[in-house]
This record gives sequence, C-alpha cells and structure tokens, in this order.
Amino acid sequence: MLPCVLMRPAELEAIREGRVDLAFRRWDRPRVKVGTRLRTAVGLVEVVSVEQVPLSSLRAEDARRAGAHSLAALKDVLAARAERPVFRVGLRYAGVDPRETLRGQLPDPAEVVAILAGLDRLDAASPVGPWTRDTLRLIDRNPEVRAPELAARLGRPTAEFKRDVRKLKERGLTESLAIGYRLSPRGEVVLDHEDGPRERAPRREGTPLPRTIGAPATRALRAVDLHTLQAVSTWTRHDLAALHGVGPIALDRLEAALAQLGLSFADRRPG
Repeated sequence: MLPCVLMRPAELEAIREGRVDLAFRRWDRPRVKVGTRLRTAVGLVEVVSVEQVPLSSLRAEDARRAGAHSLAALKDVLAARAERPVFRVGLRYAGVDPRETLRGQLPDPAEVVAILAGLDRLDAASPVGPWTRDTLRLIDRNPEVRAPELAARLGRPTAEFKRDVRKLKERGLTESLAIGYRLSPRGEVVLDHEDGPRERAPRREGTPLPRTIGAPATRALRAVDLHTLQAVSTWTRHDLAALHGVGPIALDRLEAALAQLGLSFADRRPG
C-alpha cells in the first residue's frame, strides 16, 4: 500500500463493505493517480478519482462517506498541515489480491524452471549475494515466526529482510500471516523441486486469522489453538473477550472477517 493513502484496518473493512468510498488528504500535490490499485490487508483498493477541493466545500455527507463520525471530526483530522491543499480521493474495493490466487496455483515442471530462473535473477541483482533459497528454506522450517527473528537468523536487518520476502510474495511463493509467514502451496512445489520433498506438518485447513487484528490478539488466539477463522467461530464473543490481548477492536475485526465467510461467533462454546 502506498503510504500517502495509508488507511486503518477499520477503514479498509468499510471500503470492502462499500460503506466508505472517499478519503481526504493534505498533500502538496496529488500523490496517486486515477486507476491506481493499492494492495491492502483486505485486497485491492482502486483510486477512481482525485481532485483538489476547498476545505469549506466539505459537507456532512463527505464525512460519512470517508468514515468520519462527523464533519467536525473530519475537519479536525485535516487541521494538521493546514498550509497544504485538501485532496478528495474516490476509492472502491477492486477484489481479491491476485497474489492470493497465484499462491494456490501449482506450477508444472516448465513453470518451476521459469520461476527458479527468476529467483536466480533476484540473487544476481542483490548486493548481499544469493538470498532467495535461504529465505524460502527458513520460512519453510519456521512458519508463523516473527520477521525480526527470521531476519536475525540470517544476520540481516529486518526491513531489508521484509522487503525481500515481499519479492517472493509477488511470485506467489510466500504468504503473510497475522504473525510471520509461511510458504504457499506454490512455494512448496518450487522448493521441493530444488531440494527434494521434505516432510511438513499438515497445512491447517481453513482461513488464516486476519492480519488486521494485531499481534497481541493473534498470540492470544494461537495460545488456545485458534489458528483459523473457522476455529474462532466455535467460540463465543464473551469467551474470546476473556483472553488477554483480545480487545473490542480485534473482536470487531474478527466478526467482520467471519461475516465475509458466512460465519459468526458461537452462541455458546461447546463443553
């Protein structure tokens, strides 16, 4: 996602649901173009319009469409950097990130050769030398481990490590979890072609916990063996709220993610 239109998880959920379709920003010049598609935690968000507007032209309807509680609240947010003009950005949810689809597409032998050739090019262009296979192997052996810990094992700065993992994600080889990463089915095929098949723990069935709930909530859910939304749906909201680290915001985001799957919290936790 471009930092100039950084949006909070609640705003992203509202865009996906169609309740929000505007953002207002103080910029010295337009920072996005019409047609730009932003990759976010909920999928693709497309910029459909960008225009400079006077602050005095904003109305309560603009605030509602931007997800603000009131026009006064929206103007309070825009009070910072008052020397810059206000830009009105039209947004729409543009669907699932295509990388999600790519992750599940198992390559045939010819595709594997092409993917490995692409990894060779990344290695050749890197100032730190070959890194792609070591990174894939590390993630494969350490799923759901925080990026700083993985980077430390390779002796690399966290920011650089995360940047390189994104390059693997672009190729559909890894996927980001609420905490850490794991190889995608596509990535497993590629690594097994390189190293030979290895025994792995069975891949958990179901939809991973959303990244928007935050690390404390994720750790709390994992501690009671809740790793997927389907597992979360077997608990009541009340029982989840009793877990240290699972607050109202995380619960609301879990509820929204469950609703996307046609699920909800349990009425009563099974005994």
